[in-house]
Amino acid sequence: MKTLPPASRRDTRSLGAVVAGLEATRRRIAALHAEELQLLARADAIAAEQTARVPSSERREREMPARAIAAEVGAALRRPDRGMQDRMRDATVLVEGFAATVAALREGRVDAGHVRVIQDAGAVIGDPEVRARFEQAALVVCERETPGRAKPIVTVIAQKLHPVPLQERHAEASATRRVWVRDLDDGMAELAAVLPAVLAYAIRDRLTQHAREITAARRARAADEPVAETDDETVAETPDDTVAETPDDTVAETADDPVATDTRTTDQIRADVLTDLLLTGCATAPTATGVLPEAAAVTAQVQIVIPAATLVGAGAAPAELLGYGPIDPDTARRLAAAADVWERVFTSPATGAVHHVDTYRPSRAQRRHLDARDEHCRFLGCRRPARFCDHDHTHDHARGGPTAVANLANLCARHHAMKHATAWSVIQKPRGILEWTSPTGRVYPDTPRRVLELSALDQATAGAPAPF
Repeated sequence: MKTLPPASRRDTRSLGAVVAGLEATRRRIAALHAEELQLLARADAIAAEQTARVPSSERREREMPARAIAAEVGAALRRPDRGMQDRMRDATVLVEGFAATVAALREGRVDAGHVRVIQDAGAVIGDPEVRARFEQAALVVCERETPGRAKPIVTVIAQKLHPVPLQERHAEASATRRVWVRDLDDGMAELAAVLPAVLAYAIRDRLTQHAREITAARRARAADEPVAETDDETVAETPDDTVAETPDDTVAETADDPVATDTRTTDQIRADVLTDLLLTGCATAPTATGVLPEAAAVTAQVQIVIPAATLVGAGAAPAELLGYGPIDPDTARRLAAAADVWERVFTSPATGAVHHVDTYRPSRAQRRHLDARDEHCRFLGCRRPARFCDHDHTHDHARGGPTAVANLANLCARHHAMKHATAWSVIQKPRGILEWTSPTGRVYPDTPRRVLELSALDQATAGAPAPF
């Protein structure tokens, strides 16, 4: 662990008190959320009791008790009665169908974000016994991960335990694909589409790659021309783990050069490229809305993990679209048949840990192994994809750390820099588990998602504690 100067140690002690206070406050907030769910569910139960007294033939009258009680609760909480009626029904579903999750919320082991993840994924499981197993496994994950990281793991667990094959459910869901427009204010409208997840992620990836090309062209042009002195460029991480240029990311304005005056953010460029591709067939236009040559080719990239038995048609286990969750076997096999490169990932059947990734060149093998094991930045809660991360030596190479898989992990630029420039430290344990130590001395493990997923499923099946 790094040694802090005396002043920093004093600051750290006060910071420790702040962190402990925040933890205690968060637990109390979670307990209050659980109490609120119980009260809303009780209000819904009272409405159900009153409804039961109304003859079944009086359909309109049977709706009135729930409406009246929702209006009463909504008035007290200054919330709309329609929304309050939905919340009452939702609370009943949670309290009755996800009792263990509500108990974990009451004890502060998870928060409201985790509850939504578990409810959304578990809603498709109708069998109470199977749902209980799912809930136990999901809680193992949610007690160790942020809601964003937990969501794809919990979704995969739900799909593995679901009694109806994913292939059948995907075929039914695929029939609902559509595109629609919703009017907005100020001359704007929202274009939305429901598509198979693989296609939706591929579309976003292609738009992002075009945006990166345009941003690179803008920076290259700015480097070749006189630029007014400004502060260093600022890079901000967006919720979907892409890079967005801040409003300060500008170049000297040149009246006749649309590239030099282009100050669009990555989100704005993606929107413009989408428009250009759909309306003109090219990712550019003869104005400032684009700077790529018309012939520039960008191929979307998605990562699919397919069990070997599923790949050869001998099994029905779902494949996984990294960053999203399970996809049906037929789609996975079709994509695999057209792929230029396959990577065989060998995992332990007992722990889920990645043991080896097939390839020819050793250095490339290490990178593929790490990307398959980590999938994203390995700092706590970070989801930046591995392909945008650095392969960091856990024990610094300059201090004798070997270039070996057991001493390497994916870290994004932000957390890579923080590891070296602050009092945060990390060690690597077996199965790729990283153990981070904060400046206040708190220890936080970060477990590869496949190890965590398999351990959660094993615990749900056997009732034994997860081996962490």
